[in-house]
Amino acid sequence: FLFTGIKIHRHKMQILKRLLVIFSSDRDLYDSINNIFGFYPSNIMLYKLALHHKSAPMSISYKNCSQNLNNERLEYLGDAIIGAIVADLIFRTFPYKNEGFMSEMRSKIVSRSQLNKLSKHLGLDKLIQHQHDVHSKSLEGDAFEALFGAIYLDQGYDFTTRVLRRIISQNIDVRELEFQNFNFKGKLLEWAQKHKHTLEYKVIDTQINKNKKQYAVRVFINGQPMEVGYNFSIKDAEQAASE
Repeated sequence: FLFTGIKIHRHKMQILKRLLVIFSSDRDLYDSINNIFGFYPSNIMLYKLALHHKSAPMSISYKNCSQNLNNERLEYLGDAIIGAIVADLIFRTFPYKNEGFMSEMRSKIVSRSQLNKLSKHLGLDKLIQHQHDVHSKSLEGDAFEALFGAIYLDQGYDFTTRVLRRIISQNIDVRELEFQNFNFKGKLLEWAQKHKHTLEYKVIDTQINKNKKQYAVRVFINGQPMEVGYNFSIKDAEQAASE
């Protein structure tokens, strides 16, 4: 009887949530989250905030005060949550590998380029609110992290783990990733030496992002300026430029 009562209660809650979605002004966002992640949010405001880049902050009014908020705090939280879930996944998938191997595998999965690809594949890039003149190579990946910060706050750690593991299993072959070389700087150097080209990296700009110094590094081939990479360390910015 108790089990039946719980099932009826859950069914009623699902009906109430569905009615809330139908009559909500945020119905499109509710449906998008459900189509992408497979569930309807309980607190839609978290997801709205997760999709607001700092170039287009969301205005919140509270006790006659207005604040402009963006997704950077949720991104910070999501980064930690994703890192923990992926670390657990790697630990269980490769039970006999050492710490160095596991750290490298985690870096491959949570790299900015990988999260950007996942975000675009899921269609999150179409939901991000930002100014159109903003050129950020981490826009999609940042929103991906922010959304998982929102899912964690809204649905809890265990639920977030199931969602992320499903996305990873559907989009990333972890076993195959083990044998992929992500040392783009080394690949570029090998190519340059083979074809007798000169290769040089220069820091062309620095700025404070999230209270940390971010470097912009440009790679030069035969003195000609090529791509620019951004990161919080010069070494990683050189890798991004090489990629």
